[in-house]
Amino acid sequence: MWKIIWIDLGTTNSCVAVMEWWQAKVIPNAEWNRTTPSVVAKTKDGNIIVGTSAKRQQITNSANTIYSAKRFIGRKYDEVTEEIKNVPFEVVKGPNWEALIKFDGKDVRPEEIWAYVLWKMKEDAEKFLGQKVTEAVITVPAYFNDDQRQATINAWKIAGLEVKRIVNEPTAAALAYWAWKGKNEKIAVFDLWGWTFDISILELSEEGTFEVLSTNWDTHLGWDDFDKRVLDYIIDEFNKQEAIDLRNDPMALQRVRDEAEKCKKELSSTTQYDINLPYITVANGVPKNLLITIDRAKFEELVADLVERSIEPCKKALKDAGLSASDLDEVVLVWGSTRIPMVQKKVEEFFGKKPNSSVNPDEAVWLWAAVQAGIIWGDVTDILLLDVTPLSLWIETMWGIATKMIERNTTIPATKVETFSTAVDNQPSVEINVVQWEREMAADNKTLGRFILDWIAPAPRWTPQVEVHFDIDANWVLTVKAKDKSTGKEQHITIQGSTGMDEKEVDALVKEAEEKREEDTKRKEAVDSRNMAESTVYQAEKMINDNKDKIDEADTKELEEKIKTVKDIIAKADATKEDFEAPTKELNDVMMKVWQKLHQAWATPEGATEAKPEDKKDDDWVVDAEVETDDKDDKWSSTRV
Repeated sequence: MWKIIWIDLGTTNSCVAVMEWWQAKVIPNAEWNRTTPSVVAKTKDGNIIVGTSAKRQQITNSANTIYSAKRFIGRKYDEVTEEIKNVPFEVVKGPNWEALIKFDGKDVRPEEIWAYVLWKMKEDAEKFLGQKVTEAVITVPAYFNDDQRQATINAWKIAGLEVKRIVNEPTAAALAYWAWKGKNEKIAVFDLWGWTFDISILELSEEGTFEVLSTNWDTHLGWDDFDKRVLDYIIDEFNKQEAIDLRNDPMALQRVRDEAEKCKKELSSTTQYDINLPYITVANGVPKNLLITIDRAKFEELVADLVERSIEPCKKALKDAGLSASDLDEVVLVWGSTRIPMVQKKVEEFFGKKPNSSVNPDEAVWLWAAVQAGIIWGDVTDILLLDVTPLSLWIETMWGIATKMIERNTTIPATKVETFSTAVDNQPSVEINVVQWEREMAADNKTLGRFILDWIAPAPRWTPQVEVHFDIDANWVLTVKAKDKSTGKEQHITIQGSTGMDEKEVDALVKEAEEKREEDTKRKEAVDSRNMAESTVYQAEKMINDNKDKIDEADTKELEEKIKTVKDIIAKADATKEDFEAPTKELNDVMMKVWQKLHQAWATPEGATEAKPEDKKDDDWVVDAEVETDDKDDKWSSTRV
């Protein structure tokens, strides 16, 4: 039976989950990790790698390694000037002013980068479930506008997935909390993640109704900003000591960036962190080491204003919901940076109650957005999600004024009908300009779409009646319809975000991805086979070195010959999976033969005569051993004999 998966495509890490036997389950990736780095890279030999392998080579290949693509998806170039400063790869302006990323010798859309990560996660899910996966539920930040939501959907299409439902991340987190408590409560979801901060106020019922009362955000406040404060401090201190600015050394900068993130995490549980990066750079032929100690007090000094900034959106969200902090029953923290003690203290001060720690902040969104997939599939019943529009929707009226049709924080699905008229005598048509944002003049907002209602019957101004319908569904797809009530003439437009990509372009990318899927799979198999071959060679050489006095000359010679054959293939940049298969197997077979001889030598006491196999009974070949189960991790266990 088909399954609907849920994927959280995060700025830093991504995760895939599924509902199975009425439980939400995180699916491990091919490396048996619960999360996959949202990183895509082009290697020197031309391969595109994704996830952990891409992150590992990030320091030495920073210009061709793309991360944080979520920062740029569905956005114009002029909107991301600050974000561009914080990434080592090149971001350029597209023909429609959109932000494009230089990758693989081309200017590509961020959603195309995302599609690589999605494809890997889809592939990992299919292997785990043992069946094809074609449908998914997705989560997005609450503040995502129509362009960003549509660009996200396009990424899923390119990866071969149909989006069945879009869920706001705070709403998904509320599901996790409700599953633990299942009470009638009003809660705040405090969502501090990679590069933005969201706050949502929700009302939950025992019956499983989730109503979002309001949401607010700061799109330039996230854990990346905390990391950057530490990064800048480390670099500035090193510059004071050595008169060297590490910002000019991409490889050194990436090493410091990684260490800054570790420092932030460690100082959430310890009071001091020692940064030790040997050979961080070279000056006049002399290697330089970076040695700096940061304590929690210094860290809190560096980020104090960032923590304070998180309170203003909280005030606005409470005001929009018509509540005070004392009206809330709980405050739920989401994402790892909410573990910072200073953040928790500030939350407690503002809301007047300790944050709820019943939900793992890293998995709140991941696990329980899968519940929505279960609702669609039929595993979960009696849960109703009532989300809200993140931004107001308007139409342009006379003199460029924006007339509000649907207020932000309106529960969706939603419908609004208003009647308008003409501005001049005998006006034959009207233009409907649909805009989004919170400004009073249409030109200051973002246009989502336009259409013309023509053939209006001649009449004095203000006489014709043009009825305008706004309908927005559960996936934030907006349909706008205009109708001349006197003639019955009607026009409409469906708005799913104006990303600069029309359906033909999306279809072309989907087709290209399908055509290259077989090629990409072969390249991945070749990389995996190469890794296996290199590992086998390493084990074989180690066997020879560790047992020089125990392996006879003929076996050593045979091993060395097989090792050479495999190494010759490894040296070929274009070697395929098939090239590696037979030589690697032959080397493995020889290793197995030698291991058996070594085992027999170890098992036979010195001076004793080994019994021949034909003289032994079946029971004589049974080896008794104690089995110990290592159950340190309640999710995965290993057995040692």
